[in-house]
Amino acid sequence: MPSAPLPVRDGLNPTRLRLPAGSDSATVLDHLLARFPDDRERLREKVAAAEVVDGSGTAITAETPYRAHSFVYLYRDPPTEPRVPFEIDVLHRDEDLLVVDKPHFLASTPRGRHVVESALVRLRRDLELPDLTPVHRLDRVTAGVLVFTIRPQARRAYQELFAHREVTKEYEAVAGLDANLPLPTTVRSRIVKPDGELRCVEVAGEPNAETRVELIEARGEVARYRLLPRTGKMHQLRVHLNSLGIPIVGDNFYPTLYDVAPEDYSTPLQLLARSLSFVDPLSGATRTFTSRRRLAAWI
Repeated sequence: MPSAPLPVRDGLNPTRLRLPAGSDSATVLDHLLARFPDDRERLREKVAAAEVVDGSGTAITAETPYRAHSFVYLYRDPPTEPRVPFEIDVLHRDEDLLVVDKPHFLASTPRGRHVVESALVRLRRDLELPDLTPVHRLDRVTAGVLVFTIRPQARRAYQELFAHREVTKEYEAVAGLDANLPLPTTVRSRIVKPDGELRCVEVAGEPNAETRVELIEARGEVARYRLLPRTGKMHQLRVHLNSLGIPIVGDNFYPTLYDVAPEDYSTPLQLLARSLSFVDPLSGATRTFTSRRRLAAWI
């Protein structure tokens, strides 16, 4: 993917648009106005202010001719979002890495209705780190250790650690207790997300997800578990504990899907990315980062 000719602004990357073939538009502006009819006034303002550019960084004008398959870059106006009322704690910072302790309910990166209120955008703004990039992601409802690179030159080396499964991940969960369930155990299954569905499901076939589940301690009808995933499929830990008959406390997806109001922070999912360990690809040193958070159901 070509690099954007516009810098990060207010913590957000510019939007890249590819101009498709078959358009009847004579100019780039005509196409943009037809594509985003609700933003017509703002688009004219952005073009007039030279805030819409082509792949070389040249400003688009009202007369710039339409050229299929070329790219246009512009800043979209961020939505107005209520602030997620929890702070991000910094665990470590050096010239290459920023490691934070993400709270529940804060998205890792901009997605859907959570754009400005994401860890990435907040940290870029608050710490003035426009090149900050996530090495991996946590679900919005999962808290814990989250790693970013600060310098673009370091990005690939750390991202490859996760891609090649060279990171030891330890999670903690509070979930139901089944006294007859033999633990520790390793769950292996094939997890897929059907198109158009919110939840993932386990299907027949070669396993693509693996989690070791260990009991730490029990208390009444719930228990605290150590989870050691070897893979990183979407919702893997939630699906695997549910498949064992011990769904995670506060999970509104498994076993039953139910709505939670966007600003209802009363029942966080009791899942925490407790620690990450890896051999640093640049220094060769073994590094471990550990969350300082505690799951509310176990306090």
